[in-house]
Amino acid sequence: MTAPLRPLAGTANVCAVEADSGSLCVSDRRGDIQRGATQGLFYRGARVLSQWELTVEGRGVEQVAFDNVCPGQTRFLLRVAPHSGPESTVLLERHRMLGHGLTETVTVRNLGHEDTALTLTLDVDADFADLTDVKHGRPGAGGADVVISGEEMLFTDDSDAGHGVAVIADGEPAVTPGLFRWHAVVPAHDRWQATVFVQPVHRHRRSPVVGTEAPREPDEPNTSWRATPTRVHATAREFARVLAHTETDLATLAVRHGDGRPAYLAAGAPWSMSLSGRDSMLSAWMTLPLDPELALTTLRTLAATQGTTCNPHTEEEPGRIIRAFHGPGEPDRAGACYGSVDTTPLFVMLLGEALRWGADPGEVRRLLPAADAALAWIDGYGDLDGDGFVEYRRHTDRGRIHQSWKDSCDCINDAHGHRADPPIALAEVQGYAYAAELARAELAEAFGDIRTAERMRARAADRKKRFDAAFWISERGHYALGLDGHKNHIDALTSNPAHCLWTGIVADARAAELVESLARRSMTNGFGLRTLGADMAAYNPMSHHNGAVWPHDTAIAVAGLLRYRQVPGAKALAETLTAGLLDAAGFFDGRLPELFCGFDRTEFPTPVPHPASCAPHAVAAAAPLLLLRSWLGLQPDVPRRTLVLHPSLPHDWGTVRIGDLRLGSATVHITAHTNSAEVTGLPADWQLRRAGTGHGADRGGAPFADDEHVSSATR
Repeated sequence: MTAPLRPLAGTANVCAVEADSGSLCVSDRRGDIQRGATQGLFYRGARVLSQWELTVEGRGVEQVAFDNVCPGQTRFLLRVAPHSGPESTVLLERHRMLGHGLTETVTVRNLGHEDTALTLTLDVDADFADLTDVKHGRPGAGGADVVISGEEMLFTDDSDAGHGVAVIADGEPAVTPGLFRWHAVVPAHDRWQATVFVQPVHRHRRSPVVGTEAPREPDEPNTSWRATPTRVHATAREFARVLAHTETDLATLAVRHGDGRPAYLAAGAPWSMSLSGRDSMLSAWMTLPLDPELALTTLRTLAATQGTTCNPHTEEEPGRIIRAFHGPGEPDRAGACYGSVDTTPLFVMLLGEALRWGADPGEVRRLLPAADAALAWIDGYGDLDGDGFVEYRRHTDRGRIHQSWKDSCDCINDAHGHRADPPIALAEVQGYAYAAELARAELAEAFGDIRTAERMRARAADRKKRFDAAFWISERGHYALGLDGHKNHIDALTSNPAHCLWTGIVADARAAELVESLARRSMTNGFGLRTLGADMAAYNPMSHHNGAVWPHDTAIAVAGLLRYRQVPGAKALAETLTAGLLDAAGFFDGRLPELFCGFDRTEFPTPVPHPASCAPHAVAAAAPLLLLRSWLGLQPDVPRRTLVLHPSLPHDWGTVRIGDLRLGSATVHITAHTNSAEVTGLPADWQLRRAGTGHGADRGGAPFADDEHVSSATR
């Protein structure tokens, strides 16, 4: 049987999200949810609206514009075909608000000189299909029972889940099963309005009505997802637009505690509106300049679900950090899956980085036992054969075959396209383990535990040496993608070794050759770094992990290249990748999607959308912040009261300002332009310095040359 094609979503449809309530709405650009399409209103993982189609006079309306006003609010402007004459005089506006359900206000504006009579119909249906089934193109069961009471239509599901949805309309519609019909007379130069309320039923409990508050003003910043007032401003218009989308998308994906504080960022809409260990931590890492508190709340959430026992069904193991949590409510171990090889070292990395950026030391100290349990997993359960490397192999035939960030079933191949046998030790995962050990060493130093610091540094140094000996392929000039179950090189050229530059595990003597390999034309498509080189046998530009471009992957590569920037070609490749990625964002209206196809820019001058991409996507939205931080050479160390800068901004960025940057108890302001920067507000007992030479691998810093200008103005 042929598997169904994955449906088009994300970059083609309009996706509105209200992460706190677990609601998301995927519609076409007119606001319609079409029967049979990969669209719908989803609430707590179930599609409570599978059809929501508005027609006027029996015909569909024409799209004029739409606007994601702010998180959870979308506005559609539509044109109604004229009764007679060449120009339409009737505009229709749909203002949609998400919460624990949906409220949509339909406004008809008569711009003509005569009264107009119109019949509006809204076709409604529900199938309560699971979000995962919709994602994979599997049809819902349909056939929901419908009960009408006055102006209310109640759909119910006969399963044990207790799903249902109530749809209530004002404006005196005629109501029949699945259909609301209004007969409206709109005076000249006047308007007519009706509001429809959608209240999902979950576990036999009806949700409250979503309010009809006024939309946020367009110029009001979307900073509700974070606890700080930090502002980032760029004079270059296109870069400023990308940064604005970053704020909006992150606000859209923020999931909050009961007290309203952000807890973590959901991975992405529409398909991954949940806690993802990897994506939530990477996005928290990238957003540290804006809010270190988000890193702490993410870590606390993950620590609460950290593995404590062995369960082959969920792949839970003591110390292991979850891959993802699926289900409504607060994340817990019961709804978690643990099949990931890289989330556990990333946990320790993020904890160390959060302390450098000013996270509360007491909160960090309380998470040290979780970090130590994670390190114990790396050395124990994570090392399946005792060779000192972290490997993965799924526990049962229900688990994911591949368990890194590249987790599709066909993504780990050699240069000839042969799939690797498990257990598999991936290159970038060894880099994460190395960085985790260095992070734990820094944490130990910060809390006066010198013995642990020395032990962790020794472990990291040994891992770096063993990694180089086992993974380097001399005849190819790059590190292997990984080692297979027979300890053979998986020799395909991929983006994975760029992560090794980011973590600093790359030996100085290898860096130049590795940079040269990554700079090959087969690896860059003009908009970013391909996941797999175009000259590899398994290359497919539409494949998730065998040729597509992921913005966060490219941003990590840029950060790694700038860490080794004194290596010939590293800075030039970083410039090329940065320019290409921001160009791609421009073609997506300033928003970076989760991924896009790897077709070459000479073949397709605009980036080709990937049909299954999430947009918004947290780690893609945060990627521009990692680019900014990397080009600034911004490396704070709050415990040591040190701020390192080495600005080398792309010329077309203009002037970049970071205002009200919180570094512990200090609040500083940075203004940078190309190779210079000015810092104000730095306390007198802080040290401002330029990064020195070398790769800074023992500190997690960048290898910036000491040849450019940083001034400290008012302290």
